[in-house]
Amino acid sequence: MSGFGHYERDAAELEREIFKRGLQLRIDWSDHAAVRALAREALDCDPACNNAALHDADPRRRARAELYALAELMLLTMKQSAEVGVHTHGGPTWKAFGRALMEEYEARRAGAAGDDAGTAR
Repeated sequence: MSGFGHYERDAAELEREIFKRGLQLRIDWSDHAAVRALAREALDCDPACNNAALHDADPRRRARAELYALAELMLLTMKQSAEVGVHTHGGPTWKAFGRALMEEYEARRAGAAGDDAGTAR
């Protein structure tokens, strides 16, 4: 598995940074409803929204924007590793946030499919 070890290292680093932002924001990663709401916010925040928040004077708003950027890196790491046949995941914080992001994404996709079905006649 030479050459694939960096995925494990990247996952550990991302897990640590996500956890740190969670501490700053007082996120209880075991509160699925709260984490799901956070995932919803992350998916609602487009790059322009996040860029503005990264430059905000409020440290909590910056931490939230950093968390959203870390979520994007987390998903990219999983995608890239999967493309080479490596299953990558972090610890409990990564898993809680990742699961919430996937559930929220799937709910939106299902809702969009339902909306499309309702308009087709």
